[in-house]
Amino acid sequence: MVLTLLISSNAFAANASWYGPGFHGRTTANGEKFNMYALTAAHKTLPFNSKVKVTNLENNKSVVVRINDRGPFIKSRVIDLSKAANKALDCNLCKVKLKVIK
Repeated sequence: MVLTLLISSNAFAANASWYGPGFHGRTTANGEKFNMYALTAAHKTLPFNSKVKVTNLENNKSVVVRINDRGPFIKSRVIDLSKAANKALDCNLCKVKLKVIK
């Protein structure tokens, strides 16, 4: 369902969360080591290495992340940001707009 929405509109709003210290150095779903200081994110369906512009709708800050993991596993959330991406957006749990750019 999310993938269909992305294909039809290429942008939508949803909740974002973040992950970091407990996962730093662990293997991500695409096989690389998770680096909480890199601009990466987890998404349930987007292909690995997709580039996504994430905009915090509360303060209009944006960041481009690369999808390298799967998640989030909480139903109301659509993307899990790395610690660095979270810091760039000033977002601990916030509503964001996603736009696939590559």
